Amino acid sequence: MTNMRAPLSLGLFMPNCSNGYSISTYKPDPDDWTFASNLRIAQAAEAAGFDFLFPVAKWKGYGGRTNYLGTSLETMTWASALLASTSRIQVFSTVHVPIFHPLVAAKMGGTLDHIGNGRWGLNVVSGWSEREFGQMHLPVIPHRERYARTADYIEIVKGLWTCEPGTFNHHSPWYDVTDGWVSPQPVRRPHPPIANAGVSEDAKNMAARLCDWAFISLPDVAATATVTGDIKARAARHGRSIRCAGYPFVLWRDTEREVEQERQRLLAGCDREAAENWARGLAPNSGSFDDFTIEMFTLGGGALPVMGTREQVAAQIDELYRAGLDGMLMVMLDYYEDTVRFEREIMPLLREMGTIP
Repeated sequence: MTNMRAPLSLGLFMPNCSNGYSISTYKPDPDDWTFASNLRIAQAAEAAGFDFLFPVAKWKGYGGRTNYLGTSLETMTWASALLASTSRIQVFSTVHVPIFHPLVAAKMGGTLDHIGNGRWGLNVVSGWSEREFGQMHLPVIPHRERYARTADYIEIVKGLWTCEPGTFNHHSPWYDVTDGWVSPQPVRRPHPPIANAGVSEDAKNMAARLCDWAFISLPDVAATATVTGDIKARAARHGRSIRCAGYPFVLWRDTEREVEQERQRLLAGCDREAAENWARGLAPNSGSFDDFTIEMFTLGGGALPVMGTREQVAAQIDELYRAGLDGMLMVMLDYYEDTVRFEREIMPLLREMGTIP
C-alpha cells in the first residue's frame, strides 16, 4: 500500500542557549551556543537537506553547576541573522506571550519573513516560568487563562498579517487593538506557520483550533499514535488540519556498547540542582511533562531518547513517523558533528524506508 502522507520534516532544536539541551556537565562542544557556532550548524543543516531550525527562548538560567540555559541568544534577532545567511531552510522564532505584544510580534514577523523570503515561522509560548518572569514582575497566570490569552494572541497576529493594514480591530479581556497596522505583511500566504508546544488539554484544544504545528513532548514511543491522533482529530472537528512534531534526543554510535557509554557519561555528569529547578517549574506549570523523569531531563531536557546504532535510530525515527509524527525537532549531543554525520549515516537509511524523500 502506498504511503500517501507527506514525508517526515527534519528539524534541529538549535543550541541557541548554553548547555542545551542535556542537563549535564558532559558536553563535547560547550561553546555551541555562540552565534558563530549556530550559523555553522544552520548552514550544515541546510546543506544536509534539513527542513527547519527551531530555538528555545530563555531569559534566565536554572542554576546548578551548569546554570542550564543561562546564556542565550534572543530568537527574533537570532532568526534574522540566520535567515539572511541561508537560502532554503525554514527558521522559527519563539516568543513568550507576556513579553511580546502581539502587534510587535506581528510587525517583527513581517520583517523576518521578508528577510527570509517566506521562510520564517513563529512559535508562541504561553509563558510558565516564574523563575524567568519574576525578574520582570510579570505574573504567571493560571494555566487555563494563559491559553485563553494565547488564543487571543494568535488571532491578533493572524488578523494583522491577513487584513488590510489599518483595518484590524480586537477587543478582549487581554488585548485592545484599534485600527491595527502592520506593513509589510509577511511574504508567505496566508501567513507564516504558527506553532505551539504542549499536550495539556488546554494546549491541545488551542493548537488544534489555531496553530499549524503542534510540538509535542512524548514520554515514550508508544504514546505517539495516541497523542498525535488526538490532536489531529481535534483539528478536524474545526475543519482544519495540523501537523505534529516530536522532540527526540538522537544519539547513535557504531555499537550499542558505545551508545551506553555516552549515556552513562551524560548521567554521571547530571546537574541535579539544575534538572530539579527545570522540572520543578516545568512540570506543574506547563502541563506537558507530568510523566517525565530526572533521567530524561538529564539526557535531553525532557526529549524522547532515540538511541542505538545507526540502523536502530533510523528504525525508531521511522516508527515515530508511522505513528503520526510529521516532523522532528532533534536534539543532538555534538550539534555540528552530528548534523554532518546524520546526513551521511542516517538519512540514506530513512530514504530507503520512504520516511524522507
